Amino acid sequence: MYDLPSEEVGEPGLPDQYHPIQAELLEQTFQPLTYSPEQVFSAMDLNIYYDADNTRRYKRPDWFGVVGVPRLYEDRDLRMSYVIWQEGVNPFIVVELLSPSTQAQDLGQVESDPDGNPTKWEVYEQILQVPYYVVYDRTQNSFRAFHLQGRQYQELEITDNRLWLEELGLGLGLWQGNHKRIDRLWLRFYDDSLNWIPTSTEREEQERLEKEAAQARAERFRQLLIENGINPDET
Repeated sequence: MYDLPSEEVGEPGLPDQYHPIQAELLEQTFQPLTYSPEQVFSAMDLNIYYDADNTRRYKRPDWFGVVGVPRLYEDRDLRMSYVIWQEGVNPFIVVELLSPSTQAQDLGQVESDPDGNPTKWEVYEQILQVPYYVVYDRTQNSFRAFHLQGRQYQELEITDNRLWLEELGLGLGLWQGNHKRIDRLWLRFYDDSLNWIPTSTEREEQERLEKEAAQARAERFRQLLIENGINPDET
């Protein structure tokens, strides 16, 4: 991991503002029920090196999640990239956010490069055999999901804009809401009670509201005691 480049000189950066914000929401809400948080890793825009015989070959998903691998590299360091032959565990789910310049490759509608470098679809399906591959088209407000059956992806039926991942005790769906002060449809994970898994900011806000509500209830009770001629400080 320390020897392989995390970026190439001249490589384009993120395509727009939307990509990192959406990917961050996926990262924050990816909390599988069937795995300890210390055995869950996810990342956005991080190189996945998949060919030990050709270390120049990699793919960089918009977001991917892995289970059964330490959250930190060797339990001690943040990752610079994800090297398959060192980690020993392939991604469980990959999400690509469609854009006009990448859509054909993301959907497997183009052939391999003349030098034999496979497309993302081929790498995810044939080489890494990622169980779930999801593509989200924000211009159409819809996502498609593919499940690996045998050695080929089969498209899954999406009901009510939700997809349940039984192996993780986790679901993925479209949520209309305000994230980063932007109100739109976002792709995020939900739990087995169909509740959207909160981000750290949402949890803090919920805790603040609950604290304020508790304080308001206490103050109302205090006023009720006073109205009934009872000194609240003596109760």
